[in-house]
Amino acid sequence: MSEFGLTGGIGSGKSAASERLGALGAGLVDADATVKQLQRAGMPVFLAIVAHFGDGVVGGDGELDRPSLADIVFNDPEELKKINELVHPAVRTDMARQRKALSKTHEIIVLDIPLLIDSENQIELAGIVVVDTPTDVAIERLTTLRGFSTKDANARISSQVSRETRLAKADFVVDNSASLAALDDEIARCWQWMGELHQAAGQP
Repeated sequence: MSEFGLTGGIGSGKSAASERLGALGAGLVDADATVKQLQRAGMPVFLAIVAHFGDGVVGGDGELDRPSLADIVFNDPEELKKINELVHPAVRTDMARQRKALSKTHEIIVLDIPLLIDSENQIELAGIVVVDTPTDVAIERLTTLRGFSTKDANARISSQVSRETRLAKADFVVDNSASLAALDDEIARCWQWMGELHQAAGQP
């Protein structure tokens, strides 16, 4: 079994890349999906967030009001640090559980982690894949497809490591600056690369 890290800045199309790798046969562990599950109402992480940030981050349905929370943490470095302290340990534990389960059924596992480059990685990876998109393209996607204001889009991007830092850590770069058809070609090339590394390592 070989594990690969997949990352990319907000608006890069990382989720689209991840979905395509899953369709080709990779076992997927999605950090964002894990976070959302752990932040459901009544879960320990949810309760810890509300205890710190107050009822203002709870929506009318009783679930976490993510836009309200994002407005706080992405405009205050100390609060961003705090939310990471509340969420990340639980996410790591749950992702370890998912990885163990997938290792029984898949030869290649892809760990979809937005903050893979930002944080210290304690998982031995066969390689790091970076989904790369020019910043102006990412901002356009966030504003036109996801309803972000330009200010919010820039704040989200500024809160992450730079594009240059991600690229410097990449073992494989997926160019997602063009069409979805072009992304399909990039992912096919990436999947071949993963398979070759897996075979070269003599993994079962």
